Amino acid sequence: MVVTHGISEGIQMIMAAIVENGEEVLVPGPAYPPYISYVKFFGGKPVAYETVEENGWQPNVDDIREKITPKTRAIVVINPNNPCGALYEEKTVKEIADLAGEHNLLLISDEIYDRIVYVEKFVSTSHIAHDVPVVGLNGFSKTYIMTGWRLGYIYIHDTSRKLTELKECIKKETRVRLSANTPVQNAGVAALKGPQNHILQMVEKLRKRRDCAWKRLNEIAGISCTKPEGAFYVFPKVEAVGSKWKTDAEYVYNLLEETGVLFVHGSGFEPTYGCGHFRSVILPPIETLEASFNLLEQFMSRHG
Repeated sequence: MVVTHGISEGIQMIMAAIVENGEEVLVPGPAYPPYISYVKFFGGKPVAYETVEENGWQPNVDDIREKITPKTRAIVVINPNNPCGALYEEKTVKEIADLAGEHNLLLISDEIYDRIVYVEKFVSTSHIAHDVPVVGLNGFSKTYIMTGWRLGYIYIHDTSRKLTELKECIKKETRVRLSANTPVQNAGVAALKGPQNHILQMVEKLRKRRDCAWKRLNEIAGISCTKPEGAFYVFPKVEAVGSKWKTDAEYVYNLLEETGVLFVHGSGFEPTYGCGHFRSVILPPIETLEASFNLLEQFMSRHG
């Protein structure tokens, strides 16, 4: 395991170790943006595979299969997903792992929302993948409410010892930067060893906020929202993007100017599969969520 300055540094290290000019990395569409940015930064090409909104944003394994080329180096799984809040089915993750094994590809698994799930227990990709090598990423900012403390880690599941060279590359990268600061590392140890009952309480609060946001958004004409099963986001679709508003970015800017309510435009999470959507967090109290969605409803009514 390698301790990192949050998950983002871990993503950077992995992409630096595996990506050469022109090589491809398959990422979910939509995806957490650093996966796209770091692949590009190191001269690679991020290739988005479809996740199906009508099926709870589950990955389309056939689409992944079709997009594997001789240039493909890795498949990224973000589960539970940011920005969609999807919790991937074990069967689907197993099929992706089998594809990675069949084509000798690295399987990268982002699991930072692993303990914020609403329907069933999360199962790590490394457990599902069995003998297929997995590089996992996790951190403390979500489950232990340590956002801004910048503490994450990379783990490597490699029963077949295929990732020895990758391990060495990552170790070399760690030697050219300063480690996460010592007080934060001590705090991480305390978080892991301390009481865990706050997690159930937090998830129950978030479940109520998830239910409120999902119900309220689907009551607004012109907006539809798939029910998230993990993380703390909703990723609604705006029907009028492409007609009343040229882009989802124009939509969220217009909404901000008129109401003061800020969402993140969906195409920022990947321009093909994120287009026409926006991401909202469900962290605020229900009263704040209700007030924001009331303003959103009034905005949509004015522009209906």
